[in-house]
Amino acid sequence: QVQLVESGGGLVQAGGSLRLSCAASGRTFSTYAWFHQAPGKEREFVAAITRSGGDTYYADSVKGRFTISRDNAKNTVYLQVNSLKPEDTAVYYCAGGTVYSDSVYYSTSYPYWGRGTQVAVSS
Repeated sequence: QVQLVESGGGLVQAGGSLRLSCAASGRTFSTYAWFHQAPGKEREFVAAITRSGGDTYYADSVKGRFTISRDNAKNTVYLQVNSLKPEDTAVYYCAGGTVYSDSVYYSTSYPYWGRGTQVAVSS
């Protein structure tokens, strides 16, 4: 059974940091991504990483603040989120799949999803 389980969310003040984790079991994916979804809004791309870790992709809104990484030995993907802003408040989802580089930004490219972890940023 394939599972993606996120952890590490929480409530932080603006300017704070968190480290989100996504542990995969059942299979290994060539590409992992993080998306977030705020109340009343659509799910949005945050970051993605290929299996080698050599290729990373970020939404413009998080460049320079968020860093995606992966530990293939642990089959785990991380999202280090720094300099958090209130507008980063959302449920953060991990996704996995075999995805071409030009499609990493689209939620429909990923067949496997976790249940999400809540990040709340207070001003």
